[in-house]
Amino acid sequence: MNWDGLDIGILGPACLAGLLVLSTHVPLGQQVLARGIIFIDLALAQVAAMGVIGAQYLGIDEHGYGVQAAAALAALAGAALLTWTEKHWPEHQEPLIGTLFVLAATGGLLLLANNPHGGEHLKDLLVGQILWVSYVQLIPAGLLSAVLLGVIWMRSGRLEGLLFYAVFALAITASVQLVGVYLVFASLIVPALATVGLNGRRRLLMSYSIGALGYALGLVLSAVLDLPSGAMIVWTLAGCAIAGRVLIVMLGQLPAAQTRMAAGTHPA
Repeated sequence: MNWDGLDIGILGPACLAGLLVLSTHVPLGQQVLARGIIFIDLALAQVAAMGVIGAQYLGIDEHGYGVQAAAALAALAGAALLTWTEKHWPEHQEPLIGTLFVLAATGGLLLLANNPHGGEHLKDLLVGQILWVSYVQLIPAGLLSAVLLGVIWMRSGRLEGLLFYAVFALAITASVQLVGVYLVFASLIVPALATVGLNGRRRLLMSYSIGALGYALGLVLSAVLDLPSGAMIVWTLAGCAIAGRVLIVMLGQLPAAQTRMAAGTHPA
């Protein structure tokens, strides 16, 4: 074990990055579950990642704002497309989202085909490099998260149509460059799924608690065990979600019908 890996100078910015991602992804994840479009996060995250790859393919500095702008424009274009398909083919929205994901994923592979460092770039976008995030990098992400949270709060958490997809796309754009595609999906879906059946502030508080604990525990374990941080956090998020769900059931926080379902019983 590498106890020297517990360096607050490294883990501090990484923890803050996780909290910024969770700040917008927890309420948006609840809406994703309610809408039944589970893979929208993977699709738009992959579209944003393709925007990053495309910008680098065109020679734009990967550390500059040009890459972020390309990612945002790509994600917003994907959001506009999904808004249009939801209006015209709502019954086929989920398979269309899946198709968009596959096209974006393979598009990124095509753009990286002749790049000698393509495999490493792809790994960074999928798994993320959260341990190498700096406080300076978190400033624009923090400002964007504050704006998006303000929009969510003003709408009482109910976003519809283009507004939902636009907010979602911008949130994904910021997070995918901080933590990678896999953690974007886990941050959106895992806390929301663990707290299904709870309502209002209780659900938000429990979801944020599960997410924060999952990130903190994953970062610590990855540092001590010298394992990839993004992958470890996905697993600790899942573990905290299971523990949280068990706690919710044990404390009787679910409505009666939800409790019977969790216990595997049915009303007489």
